Parts: sequence; structure tokens; C-alpha cells
Amino acid sequence: MTSDQNFIEIGRRTIQIEKDAIEALLPRIGEDFSNACRLMLECRGRIVVVGMGKSGHIARKISATLASTGTPAFYVHPGEASHGDMGMITADDVVLAISNSGETGEVITLLPLFKRMGAALISMTGKPASTLAQAAEVNLNTGVDKEACPLDLAPTSSTTTQLVMGDALAIALLEARGFTAEDFAFSHPGGALGRRLLLKVQDIMHDGNRIPTVKKGTRLGEALLEMTRKGLGMTSIIDDNNVVVGVFTDGDLRRALDQGVDPHNTTIDEVMTIKCTTITPDILAAEALRIMDDRKINALICVDHERHAVGAINMHDLLKAGVV
Repeated sequence: MTSDQNFIEIGRRTIQIEKDAIEALLPRIGEDFSNACRLMLECRGRIVVVGMGKSGHIARKISATLASTGTPAFYVHPGEASHGDMGMITADDVVLAISNSGETGEVITLLPLFKRMGAALISMTGKPASTLAQAAEVNLNTGVDKEACPLDLAPTSSTTTQLVMGDALAIALLEARGFTAEDFAFSHPGGALGRRLLLKVQDIMHDGNRIPTVKKGTRLGEALLEMTRKGLGMTSIIDDNNVVVGVFTDGDLRRALDQGVDPHNTTIDEVMTIKCTTITPDILAAEALRIMDDRKINALICVDHERHAVGAINMHDLLKAGVV
């Protein structure tokens, strides 16, 4: 029976073999790699990634990484391509064909078709002298001395080098395109980054009659009722022209009570914060969060260019939207 120590040793040995395989890629990143990047960067269509078996799984991942980092790409199963899916590929596309042996039947069958339609071909193989490598305009050598599998059969080290080479291509293209964090967010609108970089205050603010608002001269007690009704922990104060002239928050209330202020005989003008921080609804929610953090406040009034109140937002809104 395998002991715990043996499991640990096997795991470490596997990682070391794959680490050595990755390090062996470094001197291969040269002219061929640059030419492959140039072909993909100048592609007028999309990058079509093909591969069978374990290489097919890697091909799917590489296509997904390319697509999410600014290089339109998709995966085509080579077996299905022989039964109709070749129609997905055009002369404007660049094909990235992956096969460790470079002799995978389903992939080799497609080579004359790629040539006939005029699609550029980049291969990723472990054997530069293979049929696939020789047919390609550029070959990326991902060969390994041995698989991590002790039988030297199961694709392990070879699929790791394919994956790493695919990542190298994607990141090189990302930087060449000047791909930004905001571009990434557009590709990932459902993720946390997308919410932080795309969501605007106007998308989540309270507007209309949900904005806590009282007029100048209002008794403090009435202002507290408005704060309670709207539940945002504050209220804006407006003048006769509906211009925001101040804000009153839970923090202001605590300070007022500490000073012995009578809510029934004090107007909001006497206790409000006059030079209050406001924002416009078109700024990013992430920017609103930064302002709250910097000013140590939990809510903000949104105003238009004439300082009319058009919305309100608090920290809970940002939490609920996943911005925090």
C-alpha cells in the first residue's frame, strides 16, 4: 500500500518534471514565436484552435483565454470539422493546430482544406519534423523529454507546455493590442472586475421619490422622519430652487445629540453639513466607493450640473451590487 510519504514524493516529482519541461520552453521563445504572434495579430478573421483528445482540452482553454484577452478565437473539434464544421472557418482566419505527435489523424486530414481555402496555419507540436509542423507556416515546439506519467504515456508534461505556450501567446497579444482592465471587464461583465469597472452610480442609485430630501428650515425631528422613511442613513437639504445646500447624516445626528440639541426646536439648517460631498450619477460605482473610503462617509447625494438632487447611494448599495 502506498504510504502518505510516497504520495508526497510522487506529487513533488510530478511537479518537478513539469517545471523542468516549462523551463525548457524558454530558449524556444524566439523568431517562430514572434512570427506566430504577428500572424495572429494581423488576422482579419478569428483564431481557430483545433486539437484532439487531451490536446483538444488544452485547445479549448487556449481559445477561451485568447477570446477573453482581446483576440477573437474559438475552438473547432477536428472530428466534427470533417463532418460540416469546416464551414466555420474562413480564409481570413488563422488556424492554431495542436498535436503533441504532430501526426493526429483527425488534424492531418484537415491540412489540405486549410491550404485550399488559404487560412494561415500555426502548429503547436512536440515534434518539429512531424507532418503537422512541416505543413504549418510557423511551428511552436512544445516537446518534452518525458511525461510526468511513470509509463511515459499519459499526456501530462506535454499538455502543460502546450498550455503555457498558449498563455504566452495570449499575453503577448494582449500587450501588443494595448488591452486594458476595462477591456477585460467588457469580456467578463458577470465577474467582480466587470462590476467594479463597468457599473455606474446611476445603475444602482435611489432616484425619484426614493431620494431622502427636506427643505431648508425643516425641523430636525421632521428630517429624522424622512431619514427613517428612506432608510439611507442621511437626507439631503435643498433650498427653494431645489438646489442641494447640505446633508445630514446619522453621524451628524449623534454629534447633535451629544451637544444636547432638541430635535423639536432645532432646524436642520443649524446642524447640517454645508460643504457636503456630492457626486454625479455618471461616475463609476467604484469611484463612489473610493470617495466614501477617502472621506470616511457611508452615503452620497448624486446631483446634476445645477446641483439638483437626482439620486442617493450608500455603502449598502455598493455591497449589494458587488462593488465592494
